[in-house]
Amino acid sequence: MRDQSNSGLGGALKWRAVIAAALVAACTATAHAAVFGTDRRGPVPPQYQSVHGKIGLLFNNHSRTVCSAFCVAPNVIATAAHCLFRTNGEAQPKIADFWFVRAYDKDREYSRIAGFSNSSAAQNVLAGETHLNIRPPIDAASDWALVRLSRPACHKGFLKLQPMPADQVIEAAHKGQVFQISYHRDYPDWRAAYSKPCEVERQFGKTGWAAISRDFANPDSLLLHKCDTGGASSGSPMLVDGPAGPAVIGINVGTYVQSKVLVRDGQVSKQFDSDTIANTAVNIAALHANLNAFITLDTIASGPRLKELQHRLKALNYYQGVVDGGFGEQTRAAILAYERASGLPARGLATEEVLASLHNASPSSEKRPIAQSRRPAPPSQQASFRKTKG
Repeated sequence: MRDQSNSGLGGALKWRAVIAAALVAACTATAHAAVFGTDRRGPVPPQYQSVHGKIGLLFNNHSRTVCSAFCVAPNVIATAAHCLFRTNGEAQPKIADFWFVRAYDKDREYSRIAGFSNSSAAQNVLAGETHLNIRPPIDAASDWALVRLSRPACHKGFLKLQPMPADQVIEAAHKGQVFQISYHRDYPDWRAAYSKPCEVERQFGKTGWAAISRDFANPDSLLLHKCDTGGASSGSPMLVDGPAGPAVIGINVGTYVQSKVLVRDGQVSKQFDSDTIANTAVNIAALHANLNAFITLDTIASGPRLKELQHRLKALNYYQGVVDGGFGEQTRAAILAYERASGLPARGLATEEVLASLHNASPSSEKRPIAQSRRPAPPSQQASFRKTKG
């Protein structure tokens, strides 16, 4: 909702009151709790202790990052992408510095990320987006990641994924069947907390879905909810209690906030207090569609094979970096550009499948588009997002 009344005044100072929204994640040490009304977080009930044992903490002491994550295969966990890559414009932590500890307050079973010892850890992470916008178009619906562990820390079991359309999730929430289990920085002694049956709606308060959907990329994959969250709850599972037992329907990623700002000549001159609209989650459908492929991907870890892949990308004008056998953002972006142009699944990982396809491709003198980090929208179009990292 934006006041456009002065937009046609040529030559005059243009002041506009606009609604700026944001998505704010809670994985930093300064993250705050997003509690709606009475704090409904409490101990995990006995009937959900098996679920509790499949959830853990993903942390990086160097970057002071703490998030939640959960088991989806014996050696694979799911979490929020911003926990690993932060957001657009922020320095990205080293993937090799992350640890996962399953059931921190119970079993406390630790694992590193696969490839941490040979500089190939980034090859073991598949994310919906690695340069997440927290202003329109907000990338909350792409804020998911799958991570391969160096050992099967999830050997005691993993959570079932249950893709559901948003309207079915809302219906289940109306029946009191949707809940969350997560770790929170502000919850005592790093014990997992149960957020009692929580609301899920298309809209909350006076802000309608039409206005909300304009702030988000791929809004149909977004779940707005009021499960109580705190720092470190990014990456935690939202669950539905169905006939076959609890199943994951979404991943909590951040808090959607709006504030009125004054804009002068296209620049924000004053910002007022923010209103928290709701928490946000990614519908599990996007991650579910990639899980089996990720488990079976034949990734390239060796330097010589990566050099070969970079050389082929360079010959096809997709890659402009140094052929060094390392896997960084330039290599990831070049692979994504090639995959999208060639009709391959867009994953951005160096795999034998991609290398084989590159060998069958014909070199061209045509300049290929190289994926670039995206910039946030101008102030007059801003919405924003609070990440929920700790």
